[in-house]
Amino acid sequence: MASLKELGERELIRGIRNVIRQPPGLGPGDDSAVIPPFNGGVVACTDSVTLERHFPKGMTYEEFGWTAAAVNISDLAAMGAVPVGLLAALTMPPDLDSVSLYDIMAGMDECAEAFGAYIYGGDTKFGGGAVSCAAIGSLEGRTPMLRSGARPGDIVAVTGSLGSAAAGFFAIERGLEDLATSSQLFKPAPRVREGAALSASGAVTSCIDLSDGLAEGARSICGASRVGMDIHMAFLPEGEGVEDVSSETDVSKEEMMLYWGGDYELLFTFDKYKKEALYEHDVDFSVIGVVTNDDAPYINYFDKREAMGDGRH
Repeated sequence: MASLKELGERELIRGIRNVIRQPPGLGPGDDSAVIPPFNGGVVACTDSVTLERHFPKGMTYEEFGWTAAAVNISDLAAMGAVPVGLLAALTMPPDLDSVSLYDIMAGMDECAEAFGAYIYGGDTKFGGGAVSCAAIGSLEGRTPMLRSGARPGDIVAVTGSLGSAAAGFFAIERGLEDLATSSQLFKPAPRVREGAALSASGAVTSCIDLSDGLAEGARSICGASRVGMDIHMAFLPEGEGVEDVSSETDVSKEEMMLYWGGDYELLFTFDKYKKEALYEHDVDFSVIGVVTNDDAPYINYFDKREAMGDGRH
């Protein structure tokens, strides 16, 4: 199998064009891409993943590529935007075989296709092993959701469940493959539909994605909005595998659900008088707390209340 160094950049680009879909407009092959006009405000973001930090045991290169796309699509979803196009810059070790690089690009394209987007181009260079992706999305006429709009008295809520990605990671790390729930860990699903619905509802006052965990998300909203939060541990929706992994290891539920991350859910606050609007837009969510006049998030247990720590993922 030829390595990246043996093939060279031009041949790699030709190979990449054969493993991803041809987008509308003008995609890979020229100095820049041309994305056809679309309705609504333009939203753009960028994020990176590395083989060193984001390639856990058991993950395939295709799943690594999916994750590289998903982390950016999730950021768009947190604003209420839907993805349109992605650009990917890969810096990979020169001795990596070419098929692995093509698998990364195929995984990115699979994720893009799942959420209605295309890969419009990028770059390849020799390096330590990273994918830097930029995503472009459309608000389709909706108002963007920000981190800075939460107000005391608003309700704190989250989509989906928490801790599944962490449970999968720790199960694999501790040799408990029979307990591993790896789908959320290896192929996270950004909440694009939910983000668009939340934005369209007009009820949401702030929003953030939870790729870095609930604690980091809550701290970010509190800092941007200059508010506090009281979040109740008993209200957190527990993800698949959390109970089993916690009972078989020294990893607590709090570690997996609050501090680890990787779940790509949306944490949001909403006006308590507009709750019905969320139901009208068919959004499934769990209420987990309330916005306060404090300056930081707090976690409440049955018998104590303590400041929420920093995220560790």
